[in-house]
Amino acid sequence: MTTILYIAIGGALGSVCRYGLSTSLYRCFGQAFPFGTLAVNVIGSFLMGALSVLIIERFNHIDSALRSLLLIGFLGGFTTFSAFSLETLNLAINGAQRSAILNIILSLSLCLIAVWLGVLLGRRL
Repeated sequence: MTTILYIAIGGALGSVCRYGLSTSLYRCFGQAFPFGTLAVNVIGSFLMGALSVLIIERFNHIDSALRSLLLIGFLGGFTTFSAFSLETLNLAINGAQRSAILNIILSLSLCLIAVWLGVLLGRRL
């Protein structure tokens, strides 16, 4: 039960952080392209790579509930793959096929690069 509570707390914190970052980016750049979701997914991928290495490989003595709070809860609430999917579909439906394809390419490539860089960083620390 404790682990579920930690996941819920982490998820709530991650969701609030996602909302804050996305809202800020949309205010700066507008909503013609989903920059907020893209940034959240890239940052979340980087953090998942770095934290998974640090928590699971380096500091494996960390309590499993805390691991769950960070990796499952916080990052699960922070990253937004479902929002990415809906925004990409909406771009395509609304005639912005190039933006939809660009969003797919950027999201997949940048998030894979970010998680790889996070793993590299985690292993260096």
